[in-house]
Amino acid sequence: MFHYLTSRPALAATTSVAALLIGVAVILPVADLRIGKPTVVVETREAPVLQNSEPAATSDAAPATTSAPLGGEGAALTEEAETQGAPETAQVPGAKVAADNLARTAESDAASSVTGAEPLVEAPMAEMEALPVSPVVGLADTEMRLRTEAPAAGLTGYVAAPDAFPTPVENTEAYSNEAPNPVKVTAEEPVSTFSIDVDTASYAVVRSSLTGGTLPTPDQVRIEEMVNYFPYAYAAPEGDAAFASTVSVMPTPWNPGTRLVTIGIQGALPEVAARPPLNLVFLIDTSGSMEDANKLPLLKQSLSLMLSELRPEDQVSIVTYAGSAGVVLPPVQAADRAAILSALENLAAGGSTAGAEGLALAYQVAEGMKAEGEVTRILLATDGDFNVGVSDPDGLEAYVAKKRETGTYLSVLGFGRGNLDDAVMQALAQNGNGQAAYIDTLSEARKVLVDQLTGALFPIADDVKIQVEWSPATVAEYRLIGYETRALRREDFNNDKVDAGEIGAGTQVTAIYEVTAPGSDALLNDPLRYGSAAATEGSDGELGFLRLRWKAPGEAVSTLVETPITGTEGASAETRFAAAVAGFGQLLQGSVYLGDWGWDQAIELAVQNRGEDAFGYRIEAVTLMRLAQSLSQ
Repeated sequence: MFHYLTSRPALAATTSVAALLIGVAVILPVADLRIGKPTVVVETREAPVLQNSEPAATSDAAPATTSAPLGGEGAALTEEAETQGAPETAQVPGAKVAADNLARTAESDAASSVTGAEPLVEAPMAEMEALPVSPVVGLADTEMRLRTEAPAAGLTGYVAAPDAFPTPVENTEAYSNEAPNPVKVTAEEPVSTFSIDVDTASYAVVRSSLTGGTLPTPDQVRIEEMVNYFPYAYAAPEGDAAFASTVSVMPTPWNPGTRLVTIGIQGALPEVAARPPLNLVFLIDTSGSMEDANKLPLLKQSLSLMLSELRPEDQVSIVTYAGSAGVVLPPVQAADRAAILSALENLAAGGSTAGAEGLALAYQVAEGMKAEGEVTRILLATDGDFNVGVSDPDGLEAYVAKKRETGTYLSVLGFGRGNLDDAVMQALAQNGNGQAAYIDTLSEARKVLVDQLTGALFPIADDVKIQVEWSPATVAEYRLIGYETRALRREDFNNDKVDAGEIGAGTQVTAIYEVTAPGSDALLNDPLRYGSAAATEGSDGELGFLRLRWKAPGEAVSTLVETPITGTEGASAETRFAAAVAGFGQLLQGSVYLGDWGWDQAIELAVQNRGEDAFGYRIEAVTLMRLAQSLSQ
């Protein structure tokens, strides 16, 4: 018996049985998965070579094959993937190479067990050449499962081509900002001059970035706009005065060797019934870039909220621009809410952005609405993406500056992210004697267009300038925190032809200086060898001298008010909270002046001085600080 089992024919037979068992073990699981999912076999002229594998000889009797999904598109997609160097697991056409390698391995193993065994016939492997066996061990089952689970309708291949992934949206945002103000030596430059700024756009942009899960970039942060976002309990002006100023002095939270001097300006708030009639032109960007949900749809909702604040005798008109500009709603009384709401609802986004043409038409419509004793305003709502006509900030500045001389002021509302052109928005608002705000939520729309509408549209003072002269005897160094884009030359202060910012009814403005006394350990500059800061006679220990200059709306000659800064002015919870927000902005900018003072200290300072917070703005700022702290780590 043993002789018969060890004979040459018996060994050949047992080897064949072993090879068949190996083939069945490989084929059956794969074949079961392919039931109900037929595969079209497409002939190619040559078998592709898999990465990291040796080329296989091509049999004349059996041409190389490749598996493709049903339909010609799948075959084309597979060929394209081969050309572009698809990963090994995606190279289904290499099935023949894998099958040949598998057959060769099984044959070799069987033959090596018996010395002198003859080569096996490759009949069982011929069936496997049509099956897409993955060359990577363990991936064959996964490959088959993907094919089985793929939807039959419109099937074009389970392998994603490189260009099948969505193209990332290009971020083309542009921001108007300058490098943070440096520390200045009082003996060399004792006078600081700047235009007031009542805009709040930067704070809303910062909030949008943080709630979106990213830290804002330093150029998105304008600290004065963050500080001015919040209402403060400043003293109201008395009598017929346009505004009152409040000065406070406190130790600097982030530097015990310096002090913060906070200047607060409170505008007068006349009775709503006493304000003149308003002519309002909504200039709305309806270009293709405004189609996102946080742009035109939010814009419609925002302007709808505003209608409840208008009086029946006010007038409203709507002008839109995309590829070209047009009047959607001729001037109507604000009482005709149905017509206004209908015109807003019918707006749709599409086309390029002919911003300059839209501005020209809006000014033309506004001119026709004017009457003696009335206030005329254009409210531009856009993402700032001007790409047709005059689109550079310099050209727009000159155009809008010329038009403001007619008495029609321009304010700007920004919407959306991704292509927000803050530089254009700032140029238009500053030169149009208006304000710039960014609306990221409906709550922000209510704040800007309902709660602060009177201040945004009814100015009480034009060309408001601030100048502080610091005493070298008591202030060796100083630094203005923010207002980099509002800096003026010293001689501009007395020049009534130089444009500056406007203060609306009830509006507040806050500016913060960090000052350092002579001899303080916190001084950053060495004293001059050939100069000294002599005491100023008659200063009586004053820190400085505050000068405010402004013009009544429509007037050509300015008014000057002067106030000494004694250094004894006390601080309040209001000014300490403003300091916390200023610290918040500097942390976002990565300021070099904060030392070891960080997020924990900023949050603590804000919480301790939150004070009255009827609208929740201050607790929201604390939440944003905590979010920024987490993101920064």
